[in-house]
Amino acid sequence: MLNPLWLNTFCTLVNVGHFTQTAEKLFMTQPGVSQHIKKLEQACGYDLLKREGKSVELTEQGRLVYEYANKQKQNEAQLIEALSFDDPHKGLCKLSCSGALALSLYPECINLQKAYPSLTTSLEAAPNHKILDDIQRGSIDIGIVTHNPTPSLFSSEKLTEEPLCLVLPKHYQNTDITIETLMQCGLIKHPDAEHYLSLYFDNCKDHELESGNVNEFPVASYINQLSQILLPVAQGIGFTVLPQSAIDAFPDKQELYIHEPTQLVMERLFLVHKRNRDLPKRYQTLIERIKQVLLS
Repeated sequence: MLNPLWLNTFCTLVNVGHFTQTAEKLFMTQPGVSQHIKKLEQACGYDLLKREGKSVELTEQGRLVYEYANKQKQNEAQLIEALSFDDPHKGLCKLSCSGALALSLYPECINLQKAYPSLTTSLEAAPNHKILDDIQRGSIDIGIVTHNPTPSLFSSEKLTEEPLCLVLPKHYQNTDITIETLMQCGLIKHPDAEHYLSLYFDNCKDHELESGNVNEFPVASYINQLSQILLPVAQGIGFTVLPQSAIDAFPDKQELYIHEPTQLVMERLFLVHKRNRDLPKRYQTLIERIKQVLLS
């Protein structure tokens, strides 16, 4: 490894162009500057400078060493900047959650960036298993999932509970909702549909629905864009199950009928990150905003 002190003297000499002025700038003697340059040339095995009186010109090897030294300075500056990760209002936050939750959280992420332009958020919509896999691999740092994960791998905090809603077209509002009714209506399928529907049937305490098999319903349509899932339902096509927040965010919710179960079905939400991972302070800024959204 080339001595960084010699490299600094060399770069200063190239920038200043004069031995005496370099010595003054570095608070050295002129023989000391010459000694640094000589040792650097010996370490490289090539002449790095052409001496023209008291001024200098770079050789081709000198130009390469000069570029190398400047790149090292840039890398050091970037490293120092990267180490300052504890700025609560600066840096990238990588978050993953369900598509339904993303619909509520993403506008708040934008508002957070408007308040703190140097704080950016990467938000990915994904099912539980992918969120946990991505946290373990390090491709995201925090996630929101619907069950408490293995404590040996993850640190978790319960955030809140949110109602799950069985959603049908408005003209079903005076109809008894049975398995046969849902079979005739057809499922608007989305990435979380089977999970939500199974959870709903298991916990709604409706005798007419508790025997439902999520894999038996005919699929009326499939969409993985959350903002579009309720569109066919509002137009009289199919049923689906979504969290209340997704319905609240839908502009034509007056065209929907929300089935009233015997027992309200709640989906628990947990904030998770990798066990023993110390998160930068910027994540606390994001987490506080998430809690404001979910607990309001």
